[in-house]
Amino acid sequence: MGLPGDRPIDRMRNQTMTEIDANTRTELEAAAFRTLVQHLRDKPEVQNIDLMNLADFCRNCLSKWYKAAAEDKGIELDYDAAREIVYGMPYAEWKTKYQAEATPEQKAAFDAKQGG
Repeated sequence: MGLPGDRPIDRMRNQTMTEIDANTRTELEAAAFRTLVQHLRDKPEVQNIDLMNLADFCRNCLSKWYKAAAEDKGIELDYDAAREIVYGMPYAEWKTKYQAEATPEQKAAFDAKQGG
């Protein structure tokens, strides 16, 4: 079991992000991203419009950010391929299986947030 403060998580809590080496930081960020993507895949009932209304991002935003990150590294990745990475299936398939028509309330909240 170990002594309190002797577990890896306890040691990490005592470090600031500047003390974590760049490779470890990248690994942690990548793991957090993978967990977020899996969480969204496991919750298809959470609609993109709900994510946009609550958090100002959705699965499509993540796909765009993924594509942009690939391009920053000189990797050609089209938007459909990036969306398949995030959605875990082709977007058209996800849309058919899971996307519901936005309610008038969802649309109004979205429009209000967009300033329209």
